[in-house]
Amino acid sequence: MCGPTVSGAAVMGPAWRRAALGMGAAGVAALFTVSGSTVPEHATALEAPLSAAPLARPSEVPREGLDVEVLSSRPDTVMGDTVLVRVTPPRPYQPHQIRLESGGEDVTEALRRVHLPGVGPVMEGAVSNLSEGANPLVASVHATEEDTARDGDAPPEAVELTVTAHPMTGPVFSGPHQEPFVCRTEDFALAWGGTLGAALDEDCSATTRVGYVYRSTDEEFKALPDRDRLPSDVATTTTSTGAEVPYTVRVETGTVNRSVYETAMLHDPREPEPDPWTSPEGWNRRLVYKFGGGCPGGWYVQGDHTAGVVDHGMLAQGYAVASASLNVFGNNCNDLLAAETMAATKERFALAYGSPDHTLGWGSSGGSYQAHQIADNQPGLLDGILVSQSYPDVGFATTPAATDALLLRSYAEKHPEEITPEQVGAVSGFGGPEGVDAMAEAASRIDPQGVCPDALPESERYHPEDNPDGARCDLYSHTVNVYGTDPDTGLPRRPLDNVGVQYGLSALLAGDIDVDAFLHLNEHIGGLDTDGRVVSERTEGDPEAIAAAYDSGRLLHGGGGLADIPVVDHRPYQDDAPSGDIHMRYHSFSTRERLSAANGTDANHVMLVEPYRSGVFDARSTVAGRALVELDSWVSAAAHDARVRPRSTPGERVERTRPDWLTDSCWIEGERVVAPQLPLPAGQGDRCADAFPVHGSPRTVAGGPLASDVVKCRLTPFEESEHPVDFDAGQAERAREVFAEGVCDWSRPGVEQRPPKGPWQFF
Repeated sequence: MCGPTVSGAAVMGPAWRRAALGMGAAGVAALFTVSGSTVPEHATALEAPLSAAPLARPSEVPREGLDVEVLSSRPDTVMGDTVLVRVTPPRPYQPHQIRLESGGEDVTEALRRVHLPGVGPVMEGAVSNLSEGANPLVASVHATEEDTARDGDAPPEAVELTVTAHPMTGPVFSGPHQEPFVCRTEDFALAWGGTLGAALDEDCSATTRVGYVYRSTDEEFKALPDRDRLPSDVATTTTSTGAEVPYTVRVETGTVNRSVYETAMLHDPREPEPDPWTSPEGWNRRLVYKFGGGCPGGWYVQGDHTAGVVDHGMLAQGYAVASASLNVFGNNCNDLLAAETMAATKERFALAYGSPDHTLGWGSSGGSYQAHQIADNQPGLLDGILVSQSYPDVGFATTPAATDALLLRSYAEKHPEEITPEQVGAVSGFGGPEGVDAMAEAASRIDPQGVCPDALPESERYHPEDNPDGARCDLYSHTVNVYGTDPDTGLPRRPLDNVGVQYGLSALLAGDIDVDAFLHLNEHIGGLDTDGRVVSERTEGDPEAIAAAYDSGRLLHGGGGLADIPVVDHRPYQDDAPSGDIHMRYHSFSTRERLSAANGTDANHVMLVEPYRSGVFDARSTVAGRALVELDSWVSAAAHDARVRPRSTPGERVERTRPDWLTDSCWIEGERVVAPQLPLPAGQGDRCADAFPVHGSPRTVAGGPLASDVVKCRLTPFEESEHPVDFDAGQAERAREVFAEGVCDWSRPGVEQRPPKGPWQFF
């Protein structure tokens, strides 16, 4: 990667460097040679600073007439009292003739003349003192009689944009705040030393802090002791734009949406303070947003860490890095709240430094849940994602597999004479019995007493007898704003169902179990009660919760914003871990299946598979690091393609501009094998499939789809004449009793299965 180099002067000034950024990542001077297309340079107006916003795509280019827009966020999701705005004057009027009012007050003085590449001079500025709720921004042209006479027409009518401001502490679209909620600001370690300090209010707010660290020549990050003088051991780095700068990092830490956020970027503290129109020399105008993993235990706490922004592999190349404590699923296992937090953090970044040219999502395991769902449900926040150890979503890819594993393990423990460990592995689909234990432990996420965060006092936790009204530490309680509450029980509705599932069906067909064992398993497999305990009855999903899962996008659909951006899936193979592992490879194919079903193509989805090792998903590593650079190039090329081919669709642009290097591949003993990645049995005999076999889950063994997108299957009566296995009369009669409600008909869509109602839903 871009390591420390001999100290030297920067080679490109801020304005000229920004002009060259259209070249994307193709100019990275690092270990990686980028294969993506480059984007031509854009001319700049040297008499005015550049716009705070990225180069506009055709669909985003302001109209020929008078236009006003918000650059720092969507106009209806503003958090706080300040927005970054742009007013574009209509031809032939000039920026100095623009007037802007906010809530009836003239705020024109907040604007400055800037240059928007491809458009010309516009007015931009930060407008503050917004009131909570709706705020009208009214832009107009102030023209003298002489101007009107010269131009021949009356000035255009004023235009109005309604901006909706929400509290800095939220919520915006995620629904009412969860209570209780434990603040952790006093435990949050600052990058340069010390802690953020005690919370200022019950919403866990803290004073925003800015500090500096530097990368030393002995390859360590250290606190910068003096902003006016750099230490003798400070390294330099050459960024992706060719700028050679001191390796000093500005880190901002604050709170928004009851979360602690961090942003980091290269900046020499001896240079002017950055703002939306004064970019640090070392910033390459890209933002990498990092999502952290986890899930069980991710409730009721602010969290005392983010996914980490002082990231050498990213900062050395000039990327800005951002993350927030509620974007770590170990602190917050709710993708909707994670999306709101990311939007709020990105808004803070834009207000401080301007909008990045594009934002790349980076996350592993629980971080992949967030990247997938935010990209799909809140389009515009992410322009491309690189995920590792991935799943489509937490609620319907991981949870059914985990709860089925728990049921299977419980069955095997109660009936050891009926099933062998090898048969358990065959029924699970995981490739071996070890995976059952690993996945069964993950079922703690639906147990209200399973994994409560240490910071949540014991006295506030749920207990069925001692504290039935206490905080329930489970996934469904944490998502109650979406799923709702059952009025009869007062408990969160659950979209969890296993009625009609024929556990072990494929194992029966393969001869791994016989008919009697199959029937005994399905008769006694049971289900889970509202406290996550194994019971004899199957689990029946709540109809309203199931509908909400599809309608809201909690079950990843793939046909929203995710369809229009590059998706790179990096898989460190762990299916063969000696003790089993929950990060199984079939989840990557579940995502691909959903993309294909929703869009008719999965051309925007790339799989890269390599052996697992500690630290494999790192921007400094050979595969993941190269993938980040190539993803950057891909996003840049797609943006350029949108400008030169404005009538093509986003999907066409992404497919057309994919770099050659970003092709399905696996690495076997250090050798790269370029080949389409295929699940079994289609991949049988394929080198990648043989080296990294794709297994499945209890539901796929039961005949369910690889997409794992059916919450509740549609049922059909058991008919021995239509069953793929022969039953004698007694077995057929018993089967009709075991499956009295019917068996799953996987050939039909699931109950209530349908696309989401739309993006950017409010709850």
